Amino acid sequence: MNPLLSSTLARRAALLATLPVLALLPLPDFWITQANYIGLYALVVLGLVLLTGVGGLTSFGQAAFVGIGAYTTAYLTVNMGFSPWVTVFAGLAITAVSALAVGWITLRMSGHYLPLATIAWGLSLYYLMGNLDALGKYDGILGVPALTLGEWDLSRGRPFFVLVWAMVVLGAFALQNLLDSRTGRAIRALKSATQMAEAMGVNTFRHKVGIFLIAALFASISGWLFAHFQRTVNPSPFGLKMGIEYLFMAVLGGVGHVWGAITGALFTKVMEDQLQVLLPQLIGTSGSYEVIVFGIVLVLVLKYLPDGAWSLVGRWLPAPRRAENWAQAPALPERNKPAHGDVVLDVDQIRKQFGGLVAVNDISFQVRAGQIVGLIGPNGAGKSTTFNLVTGVLGLSSGTVKFRGEVISGLPSRDIAQRGMSRTFQHVKMIPDMTVLENVALGAHLRGSRGALSAMLRMDRGEEQQLMREAARQLTRIGMGEYLHEQAGNLAMGQQRLLEIARALCSDPALLLLDEPAAGLRHKEKEALGAVLRQLRSEGMSILLVEHDMDLVMDVTDHIVVMEFGTHLMEGTPEQVQQSPQVRAAYLGTEH
Repeated sequence: MNPLLSSTLARRAALLATLPVLALLPLPDFWITQANYIGLYALVVLGLVLLTGVGGLTSFGQAAFVGIGAYTTAYLTVNMGFSPWVTVFAGLAITAVSALAVGWITLRMSGHYLPLATIAWGLSLYYLMGNLDALGKYDGILGVPALTLGEWDLSRGRPFFVLVWAMVVLGAFALQNLLDSRTGRAIRALKSATQMAEAMGVNTFRHKVGIFLIAALFASISGWLFAHFQRTVNPSPFGLKMGIEYLFMAVLGGVGHVWGAITGALFTKVMEDQLQVLLPQLIGTSGSYEVIVFGIVLVLVLKYLPDGAWSLVGRWLPAPRRAENWAQAPALPERNKPAHGDVVLDVDQIRKQFGGLVAVNDISFQVRAGQIVGLIGPNGAGKSTTFNLVTGVLGLSSGTVKFRGEVISGLPSRDIAQRGMSRTFQHVKMIPDMTVLENVALGAHLRGSRGALSAMLRMDRGEEQQLMREAARQLTRIGMGEYLHEQAGNLAMGQQRLLEIARALCSDPALLLLDEPAAGLRHKEKEALGAVLRQLRSEGMSILLVEHDMDLVMDVTDHIVVMEFGTHLMEGTPEQVQQSPQVRAAYLGTEH
């Protein structure tokens, strides 16, 4: 076993082993009870870290899912005599169905509409719980049985402390495993790079629903524990106020950090209890003044500590480093490539209109296997729009695009990527807080199959090593092997361009589309890029290249298509294009 991996497992086992020791410390029962509530809150906030901090989806309705877990176990144990160890699965099932139904509708929204939708369904579930006779209306359900293991009561004090915190720690480990995986990289792209992720074959909507479901299940487990800890349930703890408080905990602790969930729950619970005692003494009257203090604290945190309290701790911890255990991993399977000279891409009379503006006007050209085709033209000629039409980022107004003989017009970009087409972007699209290696491995998303559950249980390590091996190979191939573990956001612009090329190559494409790859590169880097492109061509790769650097274009291309104002101006060999009066006029203008 890799020493880095074994040391990680040892640290995790040691952390779990400390829980019974902590429970045996001579702490007052009051603080044990407080720690139990903090653990219950932390379970919910862990889900919010994944949903909001990593995935960028704001939800005010997580308290409603806590209520589903709590009411399910309360109803089934009190009214139907089920064992609590059975009702936890019933609660998870009902929560899953509810989350999938709600997520399928609301996660199609964006901007401020999504948070408003979460408030709406959170309130709906709250009032549903409070108005059903079967659930006791606002009085709730009394007499919920204790959680027992044989003769041992786990619902109180120190035994409950061990149970709830074991679940919190295991949940944190599961989320760390998830984020360090193929699925995790796709999730981390949801917040700021959805267009790029779709171009790499990621079904972003499915992953949004997935993290929404995981967050709901974490909340449901918290509700199950809460019901047996309180021994009674009513709608009060599951309303909008608590949903806002969970989000406050996430932001305070560090909404982008797994361990920030525990930090936020700890600070919030301790502050709440202490302020309820201290503020009436200072002010001389009672009231919910702690809410005012929380509001002030939230504003200060957003202003001066946007990454939350955990960032103060995290900066002193050593940066995690991925174990380089992929050297012996088997190579990923490669797709069948077209024979040299076969038509790979056939663009026929494609057109794109934005209202009255015709951005691309009936453009036609072909790309053959083993050929580098340049697509050039002055600024505003419609080259990048043409790229977006070919790759499915934009929809066609008319015309047809065929890839390897199959019509791909109208397909989403992830389906086109699955067929073997990969691209870079005019403006670099990457995830700055991921390493170079992880960014490039995102390009191999379609070459893996392991999902979220496998990742959380650490059953995906074999496939993960294969993906990392391929990502490292492509980075070495373009001369960036020394930057594997560097944060992508620290790279210079030219290096970021090369990262994008490596990521596109990681998908094992039959056609590579490069949108201004030389922009920002120094002379030596351009020479290295040209060598890479010629090497790819010699291996049978088909490349469609948009570029303003005419020296590079003339040096590496076999055929050039020239556009002007969205129209097809001419095409031919580099020599023919250089000698064309039409091209010189398009670039330099004409004398009258």
